[in-house]
Amino acid sequence: MKKLLIYIVAYNVQDNLISLLNRIPENVLKEFDCEVLIIDNSSTDDTFNVAYSQELSNLRLNVKVLYNPIKQAYGGNQKLGIEYAIRNDFDGFILLHGNGLYAPEVMHQMVSPVLNGKADMVIGSRVLKKQTKQRIPFYKKAGNRLLTNFHNKIHQSELTDFHSGYRAFSVKSLKSLPYASNSNDFLFDSQIIIQHLLAQKTIAEVFIPTYSGKEMYLFNCFTYGMAGIKATLASKLHQRSIFYKREYDVSDPFEDYSLKLGYMSSHSMAIENTEPNGCVLDIGGGQGRIAKELKKKACVITGIDMCEQKDDSIYEAFYQRNLDFLELDFDMTKFDTLLLLDIIEHLSQPEEFLDKLRAGFGLSQPKVILTTPNIGFFITRFQLLLGQFNYGKEGILDKTHKRLFTFKTLKTLCKQCGYTIEKTKGVPAPFPKALGKNFLGMGLLNINRFLIFLNRRLFAYQIYLEIKPTPLAGDLLSNSINASAEKKK
Repeated sequence: MKKLLIYIVAYNVQDNLISLLNRIPENVLKEFDCEVLIIDNSSTDDTFNVAYSQELSNLRLNVKVLYNPIKQAYGGNQKLGIEYAIRNDFDGFILLHGNGLYAPEVMHQMVSPVLNGKADMVIGSRVLKKQTKQRIPFYKKAGNRLLTNFHNKIHQSELTDFHSGYRAFSVKSLKSLPYASNSNDFLFDSQIIIQHLLAQKTIAEVFIPTYSGKEMYLFNCFTYGMAGIKATLASKLHQRSIFYKREYDVSDPFEDYSLKLGYMSSHSMAIENTEPNGCVLDIGGGQGRIAKELKKKACVITGIDMCEQKDDSIYEAFYQRNLDFLELDFDMTKFDTLLLLDIIEHLSQPEEFLDKLRAGFGLSQPKVILTTPNIGFFITRFQLLLGQFNYGKEGILDKTHKRLFTFKTLKTLCKQCGYTIEKTKGVPAPFPKALGKNFLGMGLLNINRFLIFLNRRLFAYQIYLEIKPTPLAGDLLSNSINASAEKKK
């Protein structure tokens, strides 16, 4: 039997609480293993004693009562309930307002999709059907419709009531989201929906009747609306890696970046400059997206990365390794091309990493294609001038980057590690990825390419190098000894 937590936030609701509990439907109690958690939010009336009497005497409901000695705001109270649900291994979670604003009578319709695995979140919509008696004030109804339309437009969703406070959740879904980073006030409701949308979770809606009632806290609707708009815009800026917002970071840490193909990019340049029929070592290639493209050129590819492979057919051989402590326990001399695409900036000690590769290649001198973000990019410089250094989920200031390079510092690193610089190019920003392969995206890309021609150190978004390792003195000496022995025969 699935476990359901019915969570009631109670503040000065001594007159409503018992009637609210009596309205919880029997079909919910029979079908699911239910617990009613009531948290008294530092009420100034007799709410706690009324609730506690139900914990002691209510034979129909399994009631648990807690008390907040420190009064929490709306979102803060939801975090407490979610934490309780996670800690006690509940499957479903539904929020009831202690003032009776939302109807317990439709609870079964609300929680069934969640507990039956058909939805990760269910919203009680007040406008899904036309009600016979509209009990929502006109200014709220109009504002809700305008804001919901705005959110739908930005997130490409089709919700009818973005701002209903009646919600049911899968606890498993909540556990996977950074809900603790959300606001402690009413903005929490918008943020938790945005998180579900960004994570591509399933949201269902159920029609609910509307009752008039005093909100838990008085707040300015205009201020709330503006905060919701800012939250939605912030989530899109986060998605575009313009600014980083921790509450919207719902991605898998091992999620592959999408390929940047069909225009000048580090990916297209690497693929273009890898010879057909080659033997390629792809380090940090993730799930092998570049390798798939190289297989079209009849290349044989070996992969190294710390993530586990989902498709074993892409690489001829794959070695799961921590790149910061790289072990090269296989023959490296057979490779004619090595790909280090956006890898070196993730390493704690790139000098040691390049030294190990050089030692592994012995006397062979494969082409090494190395790309990394250019910290000298003009936008990053301008942001720094304004006192900004905003890390994001990807891009130049990806929050996982440990070392940052300019053209000069990267070339210096390679030379000091015994590599010769064969080719240096600047890579434009991936405008088509952010804006689409349309007139605007491709137009900005071409402008960026022209600016790189004028000054690549300032206008290149990424650095592209082709380098070659020089043999170590020990390898050269061994080769000299062997060659001398042959010559003396």
